[in-house]
Amino acid sequence: MLRRLAQFLPALVIPTLVSAHGYVQQVTIDGTVYMGNDLNVATPAPSIIRLVDTNSPVKGANNTFLNCGQDAQFASLVGNANPGSQLEILWVGGTDGSSNWPHNTGPLMHYMTKCDGSCSTYNSSNSEWFKISELGLEADGSTWYQANLNSRAPANVTIPSTLAPGNYLLRSEIISLQLAMTLGGAEFYPACIQLQIGGSQTQGPTSSEECLFPGCYSDTDPGILTPNIYNPPIEYTFPGPPVASFVDAGSSSAAPSSTGSASGSSAGTTSTFVNGPSSTIIASSTPSPTATGQCMLSRSTSEDVVKRDSKNKRTHKRRLTRAH
Repeated sequence: MLRRLAQFLPALVIPTLVSAHGYVQQVTIDGTVYMGNDLNVATPAPSIIRLVDTNSPVKGANNTFLNCGQDAQFASLVGNANPGSQLEILWVGGTDGSSNWPHNTGPLMHYMTKCDGSCSTYNSSNSEWFKISELGLEADGSTWYQANLNSRAPANVTIPSTLAPGNYLLRSEIISLQLAMTLGGAEFYPACIQLQIGGSQTQGPTSSEECLFPGCYSDTDPGILTPNIYNPPIEYTFPGPPVASFVDAGSSSAAPSSTGSASGSSAGTTSTFVNGPSSTIIASSTPSPTATGQCMLSRSTSEDVVKRDSKNKRTHKRRLTRAH
C-alpha cells in the first residue's frame, strides 16, 4: 500500500509546486493604493510595480533576473514617498491574485538603489543596492514572518527617516527555503517598485554596504543553502549585506501602527533561538518597533522583537564580473 502511494505522490505534488508561486499585486504608500498588473495581461495598465512575466521563482544566485524578477519590464509610473513613509506590499499567489501567498519558510528582505534619472526608464542591472530591512523567524524560533503572508497580510517597510531625496527603486524580496536543503533549491522572488523620495534629508549607505544583483549572494551562502532548515533549533544567517548603518542610526523612536508591528531591521546577520551567550540571538519579551528600516507584517496583535548582535561581522560587498 505504501509503495503504491509513493508512486502517486510525485503526480500529486508536482502540479502543486508548479502553481504555488506568486508576485506583488499591490503597493500602498501612506494610504495611497497603487495597483499592479496580473500576469499574462495583454495590455498592462500603468503602475509603479515592474511587471514580471511569470509567477515562478528566480533560480540560482547568479541569475541575471535576480535583480528585479523574471524579465521585469519598466513601469510607467512612480510612487511619491518621503523619509519615514510606510509602504504595504501585498504578495499574492497564482497569476491573477485570487490566491494567497503559498510559501511560509524563509526571509523577507528589502533593498533600495538610486535611479540615474527617472526610474521609469532606469536599467538597474548594474545598480548597487543597500538593505533597509530583514525579517526571519518570529520570537518562537520556529515560525517565519513570511508565513503571515499566507493570510493576505502585507509586508510593510518604512523608508529610512534620514534618506536623501531622489528617485529610487525599492526591491522587495522573499527567499523561499522549503527546497533549499540541497544546492540550488532556494527560490528567489524579487520585485521592484519605482519611487520618488521627497524631503531634505542627506543620508545614504556607505560603499561597503552596497552590492550588485546578481553578486550579493552565492548559492552556498548559509542563508541560501540551508540543509538543517527543518531541524530545530533553527539558526539562520541572512544573506547579503547587513542593514545599512544609517538606517539603524535613525531608528530610535517608535513608528505608528494601528495593528501592531515587529521590528525587522538590524545590522546583525544570524538568528538563533536557544539559550546561549550574548552573541546568540534570544527572543526579546518587549516589542520595540522602529521608525526607519522597519519591516513588519500587519497583524491584530504586536509581535515580540528579535534582536540580533550588531557585532557579528561579515563580508559586506561582493561583485560579479560581467561581460559588457
